[in-house]
Amino acid sequence: MFRASQGSIHLFRIKGIDVYLHWSWFLVALYEIQARKGQYSSVVWNAFEYLALFMIVLLHELGHALACRSVGGTADKIMLWPLGGVAYVNPPQRPGATLWSIAAGPLVNVALAVPLAIAWKAVDALNWRESNPDAYQLIFAILFTNIVLLVFNILPIYPLDGGQILRSLLWFPLGRARSLLIASFLGFFGVAGLIVLAFLEKSIWTGLIAAYAGLNCWNGFKTARALRKLEKIPRRQGFACPSCRTAPPIGPFWRCNKCQAQFDTFQTGGVCPQCSARFEKTTCLDCRQSSAIADWQVGHVAGVGIISSEVPAN
Repeated sequence: MFRASQGSIHLFRIKGIDVYLHWSWFLVALYEIQARKGQYSSVVWNAFEYLALFMIVLLHELGHALACRSVGGTADKIMLWPLGGVAYVNPPQRPGATLWSIAAGPLVNVALAVPLAIAWKAVDALNWRESNPDAYQLIFAILFTNIVLLVFNILPIYPLDGGQILRSLLWFPLGRARSLLIASFLGFFGVAGLIVLAFLEKSIWTGLIAAYAGLNCWNGFKTARALRKLEKIPRRQGFACPSCRTAPPIGPFWRCNKCQAQFDTFQTGGVCPQCSARFEKTTCLDCRQSSAIADWQVGHVAGVGIISSEVPAN
């Protein structure tokens, strides 16, 4: 049964991933179907075309989610809305894991393009253009839409897939902070191009995408600057997060959620020095995964972190 929650409808759950559809999708679907009804002999074919778009976007986002899980990350929600879809993924904070989680989405479109192209060539050879024009137009429209989504997504504009792939590739030689700084900065040029395109085409959708990308570029730029400062903090030797392999910083960067005191959990062995609360697990300041301190004693990998809260033992 469909369930409405915070402006979205829960459609179904697949492989532990909840798929939601925003209510505005229906309004845009009705508008788009009506606007393109002259393309077919019946509006039913327009509905099929829009449902095909829905399936392509869903498969794209599932690619992100399943790839993220394959490298040890978490992904349990997909939101579909008029401008596309969002897979809520949290891969381990390593460049390879992040690269695979992001690249898997466009690779789904590449995989879909092959059978769609074969199908289009087949119906063209069967002369469906004349004998069955609606079906011919539908197959071509699905193929064209898939290619357009692929090309658009791999544009090197942060936070589109292309921009995040660029950031992941830069992460290998430059590190987490500088790669994000460069990708988000370059993204502003892409946003400027989208704004110009929106005015030239008088497209509200392109304008909304430009606004969304611009906001994310700005947030990414601010995050990168903060990470650059945090990189200067000394790291504790002999410890590394079991999930992302990042060494913890030396200093009072953990907060007791009982008395709110800040302390260095690795210095005190997971015990708050003010209220003596003992914490069963320690939260990684980089990837937010929690593990026992004993599990951290596996080596050192340089990284960065942000203030987080501990999880107290029961």
